[in-house]
Amino acid sequence: METPNVESNDETLKQLLHEAFDNQIPNFGSYNLVAATGTSGSAGLKVIGFRPEPAELILCPLNPRTLLPTERAVSVNNTNISHVALVSDGGYEVGTSTGRVYRFNVPAKLSLNIPGASEATAGGLLAQDDDAAEFAEFMNSLMDHLDPGIPSAS
Repeated sequence: METPNVESNDETLKQLLHEAFDNQIPNFGSYNLVAATGTSGSAGLKVIGFRPEPAELILCPLNPRTLLPTERAVSVNNTNISHVALVSDGGYEVGTSTGRVYRFNVPAKLSLNIPGASEATAGGLLAQDDDAAEFAEFMNSLMDHLDPGIPSAS
């Protein structure tokens, strides 16, 4: 009997993260979204919007308790990207031409607890297996694009 509630919590958590992203980015419809945990640059929870054409990442740092922005969303694209790399812990590092570096992981499952949400949806497991795999493909493509001298693994 727990499964429907978990699925409901998962969908509710995804909706709350979408709303947090949408509040910062006016053309949100053209981005796929993943939740990430930051380790530097802007540590903590973030929603990352990504799209292959034109290749772009939008990093939206959020307060994990309120889902309000902790700072302004940052667009990383061909005009300001300095580097992107897969780091040893399986996460990613993205740098901008301004010197800002972001490190983050995009887990397939992420436990969230949002005290401001209703009792029924305040916490749960966010399942983003397919989205995390799609994000990994996007990042691999972005790395290949930025460093075409490295042969592709495919």
